[in-house]
Amino acid sequence: MSLFGCRSDPRVIVSTKSGKEYAVRVEVADTPAKRELGLQYRRELGDDQGMLFLFPAEGAQTFWMKNTPISLDMIFIGSNMRIAGIVYGAVPFSTTTRSVETPSQFVLEIRGGLARRQGIDVGDAVRFEGISLDQISLKK
Repeated sequence: MSLFGCRSDPRVIVSTKSGKEYAVRVEVADTPAKRELGLQYRRELGDDQGMLFLFPAEGAQTFWMKNTPISLDMIFIGSNMRIAGIVYGAVPFSTTTRSVETPSQFVLEIRGGLARRQGIDVGDAVRFEGISLDQISLKK
């Protein structure tokens, strides 16, 4: 579990085309074990909380909602730090695989419904704060 609330929390900031910024404090899933566990078993996720999955290389990233009791929006981010695609409102406990057609290297999961409410869309710019990308390739 993360210690959300600490000033040094890693954050993802999405800059929408309308000029609005949406910031979310994230837990970082940067190892195979953390990526496999993801947000399974979580019963709550605040509007400003999420999980950022870091992958060693850009490619087709696939997720499912097995053992995840809350709906999630999955925001797929390319290595160019632009949103490549979004899965809206992934259904809790579903074993149906979810992905987007465009390759991505990062995936941000937030509570279902927030991406639309915040005006987040494909092509929006993304930046990370307090997240080191230097070690990703070493954590395959």
